[in-house]
This record gives sequence, structure tokens and C-alpha cells, in this order.
Amino acid sequence: MDPDDLPFVVAEHLRHFPDGFFARLGPKFLAAYNRTYLTGPDARAYIAEMGGQPVGFLIGGIDPAAHRRHVLRESGRSLLLRALGSLCLRPRLALYFVRTRLVRYGRKLIPNRTAVQVPAAGPVGITAVLDYVVVAEHARCRGIGARLIARFVKDATDAGCARVTLVTAAEGGAGPYYERHGWLPQGEIRTPEGRRLLTYDFALHQGLTPERH
Repeated sequence: MDPDDLPFVVAEHLRHFPDGFFARLGPKFLAAYNRTYLTGPDARAYIAEMGGQPVGFLIGGIDPAAHRRHVLRESGRSLLLRALGSLCLRPRLALYFVRTRLVRYGRKLIPNRTAVQVPAAGPVGITAVLDYVVVAEHARCRGIGARLIARFVKDATDAGCARVTLVTAAEGGAGPYYERHGWLPQGEIRTPEGRRLLTYDFALHQGLTPERH
């Protein structure tokens, strides 16, 4: 993916994930945030083309914690200003942010250094996070999504990650698709809005990659 692809990425993101908080901050914020995946060494951003035109994309973090540090260091101030500007224009969204996300985001930005780290179950190593994968409606059923995911899994494997994780909607989401391709359900979470999401993991320690169909 390169900067010229961002208008397509933002448009498809807004079309498929309009209720996400970053999407509700507006296309300018979303474009600035997605741009960080193009510059971060611990992130990956792919674009799929058909006939010279973009038809799909994937963004994710090979080392999510390191990518978050990169975002804060290189783009934190500009993203904050964009977010504040957007919230000033949307008082209801600003109130919603204070009520549902301020504390959670604050904890991520100012971690508790005295917290005891509990080893995670399963193979030791970094968990890569597949954040978003989208294929335009007119280009589906051609294996484009599977190829994007397989590329991300390969990069995560090459980077020494232990697993890849993702979430999808519990109702009407892509859970059955991921299960057919070897992803294992890990449980359910709820967003601050109350939406139910299913989490899936794909273990990399056996050198597996999702099938391409």
C-alpha cells in the first residue's frame, strides 16, 4: 500500500466499518491514522489490485505494542489535534468518548509500570494483530481476501510471531470463513457500544499458513 491508495482504503473502511470510533471521527482522521501503517516498521499494509484498480486491502500489526509506540512518537500530536478538532464539531461524540473510552485509552498511553506481567498460555512470542481486511463487493469470491490474509500470516511467521489474532462480528461476521481456514475461536468480547465480537487465533509455531481458496 502507498499513500495514493488511502482514498480507496478510507472509503471502503467507512463503507464496511461505519460504526467504529475512528470512523466516526471522520475521513481525514481515518486517513491520517491509516497512514501510520505505511511508515511503521512493525505494521503491514497491503493493497490488492485487479485490472490496475484497488479492490481490497489489509492492515495489521506484526508487533502491535511497538507499532503503538511508533504512532505516538511520530504522529501522536497530529492525530490528537485531528481527533480533538473532530470531537469539537461533534459534541455528542465527545461526550460518548469521555464516557466509554477516555479511561481505556489513557491506560494504553500511560501504562502501569508496576503491574506484574503474567505469562500468556500457549507458545511464547509476540501476537500479531490483523486489524482490518476488506474486499470490495464486486471483487469477492476470487480468493483475494485469502491471499491478503496469507501474506500477513507469512510476514508474521517470518518475524517470529507466535500467533495471529483478529476479531469479527458475532452476528453476520466472518467467523465461519476463518474457521474453515484453520483459525480457532477464542471467545467473545463486547465493544463499549455493546456489540458482540468473536476473537480468533491462528497459531504460527507449526509453520502453518491459512489455505488459499
